Amino acid sequence: MSEMKQGYLDFDEYIRQGEPTQREKAGYWQTAIGLQAVDGLKVSSYLQETARRHIEGNITIDEARDLVNQYYTTKTARDANDEDKEEADRVSSNIVKVLSSPTFNFSTGGYKSVHRRVFEGVMKHAGEFRTYDITKKEWVLEGDTVLYLNWEDLRRALDYDLEQERAYSYKGKSHDEMISHLTRFVSGLWQIHAFGEGNTRTTAVFTIQYLRSLGFHVDNDMFAKHSWYFRNALVRANYHNVAKGIDYTPVYLERFFRNLLLGEQWDLRNRYLHIHPTEEWSVQPNLSGTPTSTPTSKGQTPHKYPTSTPQVQDKLHTDNPNIVRLVQVVGEQELSVKEMMELIGLKDRKNVLSLYLNPAVADGYIRLLFPQSPRHPRQKYLLTVKGLALYREISK
Repeated sequence: MSEMKQGYLDFDEYIRQGEPTQREKAGYWQTAIGLQAVDGLKVSSYLQETARRHIEGNITIDEARDLVNQYYTTKTARDANDEDKEEADRVSSNIVKVLSSPTFNFSTGGYKSVHRRVFEGVMKHAGEFRTYDITKKEWVLEGDTVLYLNWEDLRRALDYDLEQERAYSYKGKSHDEMISHLTRFVSGLWQIHAFGEGNTRTTAVFTIQYLRSLGFHVDNDMFAKHSWYFRNALVRANYHNVAKGIDYTPVYLERFFRNLLLGEQWDLRNRYLHIHPTEEWSVQPNLSGTPTSTPTSKGQTPHKYPTSTPQVQDKLHTDNPNIVRLVQVVGEQELSVKEMMELIGLKDRKNVLSLYLNPAVADGYIRLLFPQSPRHPRQKYLLTVKGLALYREISK
């Protein structure tokens, strides 16, 4: 059972044939190591040997972590990829420590704690919220970025999302309803991007803990082998581009969770997630059944996920110069009230709401990003189809 093939520990062998404790430990290590792929990291052969010793009961997880720390503290000869391997090794052993714990704190403090514990000894600011805004170029978006939350509202947004989730009851819900709700929660949690680095790994570990606390059986193999798909699915769930005709697309993340929790067999390969897939990769198949259509290259979503954008109305013209000004300011962006005030050049929030924003919303030129939660801490405003038509007309 202890044989390593070409430097890679066969976790599946332990999971299939090992004792119960070995299966559990192997699952944790498999997940922890697999999650490093989201940042293109690979663990060392030393880490894998250390994992084997832990799985077989020769050392505890704390001893395994100490051995990894000592290995890099005392190592004198350095290879080109040692820095990346050190991060992958330390983070993997930290994740196993977190997943091995029977405790779970479902709160903003608990979420911060997961980041701190996962990146202890790796990141200087482990467990600290970022104090700057970020963008990240994404392959699946052809170099574009998701719009992450501005750093000033991180804690408020986390508090809100976690409070809303805590109040939600999964009791009596169908599988489809549970998966759809879970997708929205995890997607929103990730979009906040509370930390400078390590957000996907933190979200994954927190999600695993949360699902276990709800009594779900979590297939460790999913996060282990499809962590890169998981991240790209989060990207697609949080990206839209009106100019390119691309709407938010949660279906990919839903399919990840359907595989994870329901045992379905969607083909989780990243090429299906590209905003402009080739014809070969335009339909993501369910390997246990009939292929199901996925969003087209223009961002059209399946019938199950209709867009909330209002249809174009006959009247595009408005006699209200304040609406025209606001439409010009918003353009193809998503803006908060504060950002609109700055761009318009006004400091009185009440006047901006009563003279600009409320009339524009009432007349169908601007819509809320979160229409069901007007006081949402991440609320933004964007042009409707009608608003975009007016914007392009006055921009000629």
